[in-house]
Formats: sequence, C-alpha cells, structure tokens
Amino acid sequence: MKIIVLGAGAVGSLYGAKLSKLNEVTLVGRQEHADKVNQDGLKVTGKENTAYRLKAAVAIEKIEDNTLILLTTKVYDNKKAIEPIIKLMKKNTVILCLQNGLNSEDIVKEIVKDKCLVLRGITAVGATFLESGIIQFNNLGYNAIEKSPVSKDLAENFSKCGLKANVSENLKEDIWKKLIVNCVLNPVSAILRVDNNRISDENLNPLKKLIVDECLKVAEKDGVKFDFDFVKKINEGIKGSKNLSSMYQDIIKGKHTEIDYLNGAVVELGKKYGIKCPVNKGLVMIVKGMEKTT
Repeated sequence: MKIIVLGAGAVGSLYGAKLSKLNEVTLVGRQEHADKVNQDGLKVTGKENTAYRLKAAVAIEKIEDNTLILLTTKVYDNKKAIEPIIKLMKKNTVILCLQNGLNSEDIVKEIVKDKCLVLRGITAVGATFLESGIIQFNNLGYNAIEKSPVSKDLAENFSKCGLKANVSENLKEDIWKKLIVNCVLNPVSAILRVDNNRISDENLNPLKKLIVDECLKVAEKDGVKFDFDFVKKINEGIKGSKNLSSMYQDIIKGKHTEIDYLNGAVVELGKKYGIKCPVNKGLVMIVKGMEKTT
C-alpha cells in the first residue's frame, strides 16, 4: 500500500516508521526533518533502537491510486494541510485522521466534500520528537478505525506492522473515551510540567475527578454514557509511563496547543447542552496564558 503521512511530528513519524515495514511510505514534514530522514533514515529510540529507511518530503506533489493519507497534523492545521492537495486527490484516496479531540474529521470532510473517503481513527501511541531525524518511541496502546469498506484491511495492515488496530464498533464512545483521558492528561501535565507518569499521583485525584465529572455530564447529553471509574482507569493506564503529553511538548517548544479541541471543545459543547464546565474552562484559560508566555 502507498501511504503518505501528512504531519511528520513525533506520532506521525512513528507511524511512518512502523508502516514502512510492509508499505511504501512517504513522510511529509519540515525541511530539516525530511533532509535528515532522507540522508540517514528515521532513527527510533526508546522501546526499540532502529533506523528506518523511508522517503520524506516537505510537500505532496502527487497522489497515486489507492493511496492512504494518514493525517497526523495538529487539528488547527487541518485546513492548511488539506487544501493544497485537494486537486491531487482521487476517488480511491482515503484520508485517515489520527488526531485528538472532537470532530477533527469534520473539518477535513468540509474541505474535501465528496472528493474521497475521510475516516476518523483513535490512537493511544506515545512518542517524543527529540530532534530532526530522531524520535523516541514511548508506548504502544491501541488504534481504532472508523467502520468503512476499507477499514478491516487497514486495521490488518496496521497490526501486521506492529501497530495494534481494530475497526471501532462504537466510534463516538471511543472518541469520548480518548477525549476524557486527554482532557486530564494533557493540560495537567503541561501546567505542572511533568511526564504522564506523575499525573497518576493520587494527590491529584480530586482535580482529575472534577475534570472528568464535567466531561461525563457533557458526554451523557451527547449520547455517550460510561459506567466505570475514569480516574482509576487513567491512573492505571499512565502509571510507569515515560511519555510526555503532546500538550506539554508543545508548551516546551513554544508552540500553539490543541486545548481548544480538547477541554475547550467540552466547554463549548457544554454550552450547547446548558452544562457549565468551570474547571475545564479554567484549564483552557491557564494553558492559553502559558502559550503566550512561552
């Protein structure tokens, strides 16, 4: 399969590396990163120590038949990433949005219209961008892909490449599950400037519960209900993790974060349903303040 990874940051580069085992992959990212990958290969450290040989570019000049475009940019960059390549797309092009937050795929669908198939994916993979040409592989969770005629084949391909994947039986529930985890993990780790493991500290449980409770109220109004202890599940899932959240990495690098598509999205949807979310709103304000000062 021909695969274009549009957004060769930490996660995008890791997916490109893994998928290159059985597919013809092209990473699309910044000039310096592309040059290093083309020259020396993509070096993956952490859970493995491997140099992957694959192509890298700064832009897409051609999309061949039956190409999968893996969209791993920040959600706020979707329009900038997709608009320049609309004319290159074919009916059998597939775009898989592996991104955080609510409704990231809808932004792409609005741009693409009926030009090609757009799918949503959920990922629980941890990686850190160390420097151009080098990433750190921190943890491997799961990948859930929206149902479609091609999704089973995609999931099997991913799994054969070492990226555990399945076709989602309830996409909306999977999106909300990941969103709630992100609404805790990302802003709290960014504000405290700690790795994910530190968020499992039970002293933070009262704060985590306040965040989760607001999210659960909005999710229920949105048609999704959970019957397990989210705080306990989050603590168990990140205990021992060496990963840095994407939001913490963005703050370190002085970059814009995705807070508007995580806690901000919960706040906005809460307004629609008449549910106040003061804790999540407060986190949005703090992170936005940090963006301006880094």
